[in-house]
Amino acid sequence: MRASGVLMAVSSLPSEYGIGCFSREAYEFVDQLEKAGQQYWQILPLGPTGYGDSPYQSCSTFAGNPYFIDLDELVREGLLTKEECTSCSWGDDPGYVDYEKIYNSRFPLLKKAYERADLENDSEYQAFVREYQIWLKDYALYMAIKNSRNGESWLDWPKELKDRSSGYVKRAESELSEEVGFYCFQQYLFEKQWKKLKAYANKKGIKIIGDVPIYVALDSADVWANPELFQIDEECSPKAVAGCPPDAFSATGQLWGNPLYDWKKHKATGYAWWIQRMTYCMERYDVARIDHFRGFDEYYSIPYGDATAENGRWEKGPGLELFEVLKKNVQKLQVIAEDLGFLTDSVVKLVKDTGFPGMKVLQFAFDGSEDSEYLPHKYDKNCVVYTGTHDNETTKGWLEGLQGHDNEFVRAYINCYDRPVNDCVWGLIRTALASVADLAVIPVQDYLCLGNEARLNAPATLGLNWRWRMRKGQLSDITIYTMGELNRIYGRLKKEEPVSETEEQSAEEKLSEEEAQDTEC
Repeated sequence: MRASGVLMAVSSLPSEYGIGCFSREAYEFVDQLEKAGQQYWQILPLGPTGYGDSPYQSCSTFAGNPYFIDLDELVREGLLTKEECTSCSWGDDPGYVDYEKIYNSRFPLLKKAYERADLENDSEYQAFVREYQIWLKDYALYMAIKNSRNGESWLDWPKELKDRSSGYVKRAESELSEEVGFYCFQQYLFEKQWKKLKAYANKKGIKIIGDVPIYVALDSADVWANPELFQIDEECSPKAVAGCPPDAFSATGQLWGNPLYDWKKHKATGYAWWIQRMTYCMERYDVARIDHFRGFDEYYSIPYGDATAENGRWEKGPGLELFEVLKKNVQKLQVIAEDLGFLTDSVVKLVKDTGFPGMKVLQFAFDGSEDSEYLPHKYDKNCVVYTGTHDNETTKGWLEGLQGHDNEFVRAYINCYDRPVNDCVWGLIRTALASVADLAVIPVQDYLCLGNEARLNAPATLGLNWRWRMRKGQLSDITIYTMGELNRIYGRLKKEEPVSETEEQSAEEKLSEEEAQDTEC
């Protein structure tokens, strides 16, 4: 079935408190997607972020980002006051996230809510802790110890704290019980609010595409709690780390620094950790886009301590066996394979054998060869087409930088000669929607025809990434109408199904209820 969606990070939503979250603006965005005839909302990883603020370097593959907790919901529950929330400094520019101010304001407020909550008599909280104890306890304890050591990486902890089964760790769990409880409470709020938002989106006919990084961060609860599943030596140091080899874009390659999996150990357990991970992903999302799918066929191994990726080598990954196990053990497994970059025959075969749709990015299609596999007339149906991704320039920014043959070729391909750049942006959106790809996903920045001031991430850089936010009202009614018309023209509208009145609560109704509650508060 043909469908379309919008790529929009939760952090990029407008909100009152400096960063996008599960607030009324998120519900309004879902309503806008419905009006625009969309069937999917693709987001970025929802995990807690650390140094560099990247959602792809999270301290847990299971935990949620406390920045996304809606503070107004806590006001309505009586755990915070509106004045406490508005008196904090959230940044000066509603178009960008100020992560330092978010960090300094968000956690003290959540701590106040934690101290006021009656968790001992909260049956929902107790049930949450029991249901998610398989990862929650390790994560909360890891964060509590880490904070007690001023954010120090677990790799630099004393040996007795590295060993999770030691008496020192059990003593720390007792001494830091209050802090451990605080991190459990954050996850409870996150999970409760996210499930509510996802349920609302699903009722509106919008499915969530989540993003699953293939690797976890070295400084994470995942590696601390399960070092045996990674290429970690007896001293708890990595033997090798992940990255990409030198290529035309980088003479020294890319050194990501993530620990590599010990695939023999995973196989010996029947891939239990991956079953657990993907089961949780399919509870959190409707579809999971798995990042760097090539790494399951072959992964690039770089000696730990190297300053560049030049001395790495390719090693064999688990291949099709992993996905055969997952299909048997994970209910409703829906995956998009991020198969971008240089692909060997074996990677192409792996994607085909899994049956998962791969990705096509229009910005990669227009090169000197005029024979790219990303050109739409070469697609088959089982793929997902994007104008660009979170790692690309915006389409307008990319077009403004094109020169010579490439610029002439893209304009010829979309029949957009001598036209303003915004017309070409819409021309590429039309090209994606008109393609045979079953699913077309367009970044919201492209629908807004924004330049590189709205770029979300420039790989291998630090400081200005993950900051862009859509301003309130920026996604106009005429843009939403145009999005819907294009979906109608290119056959990407969902066939109408009868919906009961009880399911038809709009964000405006929700907003009215919240305003009434705010008045009472």
